[in-house]
Amino acid sequence: MLEYNPLACLPSSEELPDSDDTPVDNELQDLIPGLLKALLAIAWPERMDWYFGVDMGIYYDPDLPAIVPDGFLSLGVERFYDENLRPSYVLWEENKLPILVLEVVSKTYRGEYSTKKAEYARLGILYYVVYNPFRRRKPRLEVSKLVNNVYELHNDNPVWLPEIGLGIGIERGTYLGIPREWMYWYNQQGEKLLTPEEDAKLAKQETQQAKQEAQQAKQEAQQAQQEAQQAQRRAELLAQQLRSLGIDPDSLI
Repeated sequence: MLEYNPLACLPSSEELPDSDDTPVDNELQDLIPGLLKALLAIAWPERMDWYFGVDMGIYYDPDLPAIVPDGFLSLGVERFYDENLRPSYVLWEENKLPILVLEVVSKTYRGEYSTKKAEYARLGILYYVVYNPFRRRKPRLEVSKLVNNVYELHNDNPVWLPEIGLGIGIERGTYLGIPREWMYWYNQQGEKLLTPEEDAKLAKQETQQAKQEAQQAKQEAQQAQQEAQQAQRRAELLAQQLRSLGIDPDSLI
């Protein structure tokens, strides 16, 4: 008897576009998710059960176009299949929803606070993160968690994400030689995961501090030696004076 496999009738990731081909109008839309992906590769070098997509189409219905967040994180999936990597993210192949999606707001508003938010909630994506570098009166970073099919906003910075085992937040730093406000992952102690540049700078500062401390210790040792020599000379001078008075200094001990 012939077995029917409905998945065989659906298009594969190789047959679907990897993005919506919409050009970004703000370089941060690529740089910020790219930084988050790079930091995960540093934090989880041995883990092969995660994937972070940047400007990649997520296909959830074969009859509908993909949704293309600026970045998304999936856990419990293969990090890569082969050297050609993923052409797109197809839910009927992956069998895992992304646990987090990221949108970086550009000067052209694309429904990040309305239609996209509703679509991600309908799909059941747990965390929705929006970063708007142009905001002045409202928080630039919004991290929302899906509770009873509705996103609840968390106002902390960083926000701890227990299902991921990391926090996410914003602060000033340096990436690709650019000093500005960036988005980072954080450990449970609230310490950000450093970019390679920041890590190298910190190591350099620690090396310089260690050299300064070693130099200070050397100077203190030299000073202590000089003080000891001066005390010995004073003792010898006092002994000579006592002998000139007919007093044996050793008898005074």
